[in-house]
Amino acid sequence: MDFWAELVIAFFLVVSGIFGFVGSFGLIKLRETMQRLHAPTKATTLGVGGVLIASMLYFLLIEGSFSFHELLITLFLFLTAPIVAHFIAKTFIQANIRPSDVPPTGREHGWSMYDDPPSDRREE
Repeated sequence: MDFWAELVIAFFLVVSGIFGFVGSFGLIKLRETMQRLHAPTKATTLGVGGVLIASMLYFLLIEGSFSFHELLITLFLFLTAPIVAHFIAKTFIQANIRPSDVPPTGREHGWSMYDDPPSDRREE
């Protein structure tokens, strides 16, 4: 049983290492801000999550006790990473893109980050 437990734990560690490497490499190599935002929020989050899952499995299968801390950290990480990425992307769009550059929504209201759509683009 210990061999299979160690094999599963090693699998999660190797996969999480690959995801962490890809996320870090993407953060360094990608040039645009929105591209750079994608690499750490997707790949690195899965990398850290894989390490935490491997840690939970180690304590459960090898030590014989359930580690509640890693479960809470994993849930917190998977819940907060997309929200933080959304806030960073929205801030970038608001700071660097003019309201006239966004496409029309086709509705009575414009985009949520801008007050009103330009009057020449408003469809009535």
